[in-house]
This record gives sequence, structure tokens and C-alpha cells, in this order.
Amino acid sequence: MSENPEDQNPEVDEVVDYMDDQQESAAPRVARSVSNQPLISEEQEREHSGGTIPSRPVRRPAPRARRMSLSLTRVDAWSVAKVTFMLSIAAGLIQIVAAGLLWALLNVAGVFDQITQLVSTTGLDASGLDLANVFSLSTVLSAVTIFSIIEVVIFTVLITIVALLYNVVSSLVGGIHVTLGDD
Repeated sequence: MSENPEDQNPEVDEVVDYMDDQQESAAPRVARSVSNQPLISEEQEREHSGGTIPSRPVRRPAPRARRMSLSLTRVDAWSVAKVTFMLSIAAGLIQIVAAGLLWALLNVAGVFDQITQLVSTTGLDASGLDLANVFSLSTVLSAVTIFSIIEVVIFTVLITIVALLYNVVSSLVGGIHVTLGDD
């Protein structure tokens, strides 16, 4: 028995023989650049491979850009409704956060107090007007939240109706024709 475990396993010998056969039968591979030019010269390739290289390399045609004409003839109304609903919810959340930040900025800048003082200097009855209480943070956020909920419903319904109208119109005129290119 030899101490080399590969000598004891006949399957390893078969794999090694198979790989030797594959290397002998395959032509040497040449690394090429993006412009399809060899990265090494023919002399260097002959020295490296030890064999002869055919005098005429195979010339491949330059790849052409693929173009594909497509027509958008139908839009699934349910999928449009789902996407519009999710985007409207995202827009509503952004509006609520923006309104809260704007209110905080105006409050820190003292705009509400300045407007109350401006009204009192004009001689109007300012005792009943306290802009900080009228436009409190909870009042502003509640109003913006209600507006955002109404906005979500209206946008979802309107965009879904537009998708259904698009399906009707595209069945009459054939849809939108788009040419996509692989440039």
C-alpha cells in the first residue's frame, strides 16, 4: 500500500485522465479585450502554448445593437389600483411629517406670536385671537391626516379610472408603441 490516498482511489485516476484528455483536445484560449483584440501578440501566444496557431484568426461580425418594438395595449386595473394606493399612502405620510416639521419651524421662529401682535397693533380685537391655540400642533396634524386620507381615496379611484379608460382607448387605437434599444 502506498501512503498517497489518491493512489488508492481509482475514481480519482479516472477524473485526472478525463481532465488530461480535455486539456489536450481543447484549443488554447486567448484573452481578448473589449474591442475583441487579443491581449497578447501571436508570437507570445505561440511561446506560451508551445504549438502553432492558425495564420488566419476567425473573424466575428461586430455585434449590432438589438432593437425591439413593443406595444403597451393593456394595463391591469387592479395592479394600477394597488400601486396607486401604496404610493398615495407614502405621499400622505410625507405630507403629515412635512406639516409637523413646518409647524415646529414656524413655532420656534415665533411666527404665530408675531401675527397675533400684528393684529393687536392694527386696533382689531386681538383678545379672542390666539393663533398659537388656533393652529396648535394637534389641530394641524389632525387636519393634514384627514386631508391625506381623502387624498388617498380620491387618487386611487381616479388613477384606476384612468387605467380603465386607457384600456378602452388602446383597444381602439392599438396602444402606445415603444421601441427599446440595447445601446
